[in-house]
Amino acid sequence: MDYKIQDLEKSFDGKIIENLGNNDYVIKINDNEHNLKIISMNSNGIEFILDQTYHKAKYLEQSTNEMNIVIDNVPIILNLHTHFDEIVYKNSGGGGAGNAQLALKSQIPGKVVSLSVAEGDAVKKGDVVCTLESMKMQVAVKSHKDGVIKTIKIKETATVAKGDVIAEIE
Repeated sequence: MDYKIQDLEKSFDGKIIENLGNNDYVIKINDNEHNLKIISMNSNGIEFILDQTYHKAKYLEQSTNEMNIVIDNVPIILNLHTHFDEIVYKNSGGGGAGNAQLALKSQIPGKVVSLSVAEGDAVKKGDVVCTLESMKMQVAVKSHKDGVIKTIKIKETATVAKGDVIAEIE
């Protein structure tokens, strides 16, 4: 996921480039690679070690594309200029041989905020089927192909795991 962090004096572009497992990542910030270890994460904030230095961040306010946070008592705006919807779409069967599959699967864990379709509705490739909330971000899950919603496997306010079937599209 790409991101951009801005405060009054600095701007950083960054990207997670490798997931090492066990909450360890290699990230790239302004062309420099760093090691990131997530110690704890919940709905209020995150504790992490970046290149062997401990940091604590608190979430203040969240929208779809922006998060206001405080890291080590410094207010920061995190602009999420991501291709997250595209990643979810592609991993849900939206590209290549996956087009033939019926199941639209969740690629992230989260809570169902809203359903945008009903059984029997016609959808086009890229139409929003539902919106999930994960780590205080709302993510639109889009149809991986043109078709008709055969069944909806989730309900609003339900919690889904990565890989759970959201809907079947014929």
